[in-house]
Amino acid sequence: MARHFLSIAICWLLVSTTLAQGPAEDSVASTPVLRQTLEERIQLDGVIEAVQQSTVSAQTSGTVEVLPFDVDDSVAAGDLIVQLEDSEQQARLRQAEAAQDEARAGLADAQQTFDRVAAIRERGLVSRQEFDQARNNLNAAEARLARANGMVAEARQRLDYTRVVAPYSGILTERHVELGESVSPGQPLLSGLSLENLRVVVDLPQQYAELARKERNAQVTLPDGRVLHTGEITFYPYANPTTHTFRLRMTLAEPDGSLFPGMLVKVAVPVAHRTALWVPASSVIHRSELRAVYVVDDAGRARLRPIRTGIRDGDRVEVLAGLDAGERVVIQPVEMAGSDRRVQDPEARP
Repeated sequence: MARHFLSIAICWLLVSTTLAQGPAEDSVASTPVLRQTLEERIQLDGVIEAVQQSTVSAQTSGTVEVLPFDVDDSVAAGDLIVQLEDSEQQARLRQAEAAQDEARAGLADAQQTFDRVAAIRERGLVSRQEFDQARNNLNAAEARLARANGMVAEARQRLDYTRVVAPYSGILTERHVELGESVSPGQPLLSGLSLENLRVVVDLPQQYAELARKERNAQVTLPDGRVLHTGEITFYPYANPTTHTFRLRMTLAEPDGSLFPGMLVKVAVPVAHRTALWVPASSVIHRSELRAVYVVDDAGRARLRPIRTGIRDGDRVEVLAGLDAGERVVIQPVEMAGSDRRVQDPEARP
């Protein structure tokens, strides 16, 4: 197999009349072949989702009176999104306030009675039993007022529940009720999400989970090639029993207006490390399925040599065969072209 590959390479080199060999000119730059560590990554499909997404439910009963927003509308935090008919809550609040006023009056009367009894008690004109009764009546009046205050607070809270406001700025995604519909506590009203805080979730195969959890490093890329800046990475401490995958979640540090929940992105997660030989991608000459580089010898002459390449990582290419670490290759082989000298057969002697 190797001999067949070499024969094809020799034939290709012999017919490449536009490539030169011989003494490298001073202007031709070269670089050594480096042995460096490669971080192998697995490409997975991730999904963008909103950090804040929720369904607002009714906290009191009533009839839907106002729905100022519809699905896909933008709302600001604190905007009224549902108004329930509140006549029942208003009536209960008035009743509670009336009971509160009555309790206040009862407390004032009990306080006056106690003050009179206490003053007479000091002169010894009131029995111990009458004094204790006046004090107990005062304590009971204070308790009745406290209970009335609680009922007023509860009635006001129920009245506030008829006004449903947006908990945060975002977009409404679903409406569960219509105008005139009667609702009860716990019934869903509207669903929405915020575009201000987004994150990426991806399912990682079980065999890669250990290294990925150790490295805690992942790169998120959009279909157009843009790399997204991510924040803290969270690993779920359990696997999906059906797919045997671990969920990985990353917050987006700088989400922009072009990102929306549900979009697919590419997530590159490191899964292994290995050493490899690397040369600049610009030094590799491509001819059909063959690859070659100009190697500079000790005499400063550049000779064309076929190589077998592996993966490309950015601006560098992995070399699987044909070169050794420390050898020098021409960075821009196009500078070797245009010469009237032919490429020497790699098997021929100089």
